[in-house]
Formats: sequence, C-alpha cells, structure tokens
Amino acid sequence: MAKKKKLPQVVKDIRGAIKREIDWENEKLVSYSQLSMYNDCPKKWSLQYKEGQKQFSSTIHTVFGTALHEVIQHYLTVMYEKSGAEADKINTYELFEDALQNEYKTQYKKNNNQHFSTPTELREFFDDGINIIRDFAKNKSKHFSKRGWYLVGCEIPIVLSPNPNLPNVVYQGYLDIVMYHEPTNTIQIIDLKTSTRGWYQKDKSNENKQFQLILYKYYFSVLYNFPIENINIEFFIVKRKLQESEDFVIRRIQKFSPPSGKIKVNRAIESIKKFTEEAFDTKGFKQVELQPKLNDNCKWCVFHKTFHCSATYQ
Repeated sequence: MAKKKKLPQVVKDIRGAIKREIDWENEKLVSYSQLSMYNDCPKKWSLQYKEGQKQFSSTIHTVFGTALHEVIQHYLTVMYEKSGAEADKINTYELFEDALQNEYKTQYKKNNNQHFSTPTELREFFDDGINIIRDFAKNKSKHFSKRGWYLVGCEIPIVLSPNPNLPNVVYQGYLDIVMYHEPTNTIQIIDLKTSTRGWYQKDKSNENKQFQLILYKYYFSVLYNFPIENINIEFFIVKRKLQESEDFVIRRIQKFSPPSGKIKVNRAIESIKKFTEEAFDTKGFKQVELQPKLNDNCKWCVFHKTFHCSATYQ
C-alpha cells in the first residue's frame, strides 16, 4: 500500500478555516448567478429576487450538470485521499444513475410534481454522462496529476461582503474544485461546466462568464490570505456530444483559462460593486424601478411580453 502523503500546512489551513455565518434576518444574499442576471437585465433580476416572481428554471441540462458534478467530485476525492486505483473501483455508472434520478426527483417536486423531461431524453443524457465519466477516468492523469498536487477540496465556500459600503449584502459561492501545487505554491481553482458541444469563441469572450472565476480568484485570495498572483483559474468543460471529426479521447474535455490580470479583476470588482449599489441600500432592497435591458436573451425570458415586463424586443 502506498504511503499517504502528508498534507501541506496551506491545505490544512484552508480546510480548517471557519466559514462566515449569514445573518438571514438582516443580510441580503447575492451570488454570481444574480450578478450575471443583473448584468444581462436588471428588470429580470428585480422580478426574480426583489419582487419574488421566481419561476421554475430547472431543465434536464441543469439536472445533468448537478449529477455529473457529484460523480466527478467524488471520484477526485477518492483519487487524492486514497489512490487512483481506489477511485477506479467506484461504480461510477451506478453512482451517476442514482445522482441523476435523485436530482430529477428533487426538481420534479419543486415543479409542483410536473415532469419537465421524458424517459427517452433522460436515457440519452444518462448515456452521455457515462461516456463523459468513462473518458474522464481513462484520461484522469492528463488532467489531474498527483505529482506535487493536493486536493484542497470540492465545494469550497466563499462568503463575504463584496462592497465595503454595504456590509449587509453578502456574496456566497462554492468553488467546484480547488487544487494546491506544493512545488510552486500555487492554487488552481477549477469550475466544472457541462455543455452540449463545448464552448466557442463567443462563450469564451463572454465577460459575464469570465467574472465568475475572476471573482472567485479575488475572493479566495482575500478570505484565505493567499497571494492572488499565485492563483490560477480554469473552466473545465465536458461535452455531451462530439463532432464526427473529433477524436473521442482528446476532444471530450475542453479547458479554458480566462484572462485574470489586474485589469480584469478590477472590472469584475467594479461590476459587482455597481450591481450592489444600484440594487441595495443599508436597509435592504432599494425602492427604485429597475429598467429592462433589451438584448437577444429577451426571447428566452419567461417575463418577456407578459404583464411583468412591457418592454418589447424584436
């Protein structure tokens, strides 16, 4: 049996850090998804979070993503806490099937016991997930090395006030995978994304998407007292479908590291500062009317052309 590596002090400190508690009576919670929605359309954010007109938003895609996250995170935990051989013993197919079914049941209940997928579609997504897991396990060493690397954890919490002028507004997020490389004293923050056919240039250049990891990088540095210049970020994108010309082994997984230098970090900080200052004051939600921001996403919005939103986008 291989000798278990001694954990670096950095890893122990991050794992042992005390999470900030949220005062649910006096604090307002924001997240990356809220920031992204606000930047896309302040009116939609206001309807959802301020006026409480929340709509059921789960789809088979979100169910699939949640289930796949669970399996990959569990696999990596066993791989780094025990060994790759032990991880390979996991019945990932059964684990994924259970996770997919359980998450669907959870979202089904939230949808007033109304189905939002079909057995045929669920089977298709299950088969896609198995293909991804099979490829991930086969090529794990290409993506996750154990030479000098340690798994800090999965779902590492980020809880803080993003705007010092509004201490009652609290940002909460969870980092999918955090790795530590001892030889270079660097942290790698990885966000798992599921995609039908991967990210194209439009997705990669979408600043709203970039802000998620850029903010995580900055906040991780602040919360865990780790040098920001030693933190790297990466989107780990897994594809459900492959082009016929693509090689299965190489192309199933796509990686993208968004630019995250000082300029980008400052833009992300200013973005969430602007959001919080326009939407909140020290007493809570601001009593102002937020206007719609017309764009191509209007056609997909559940509020478009309803009594909730009079704006019309052609």
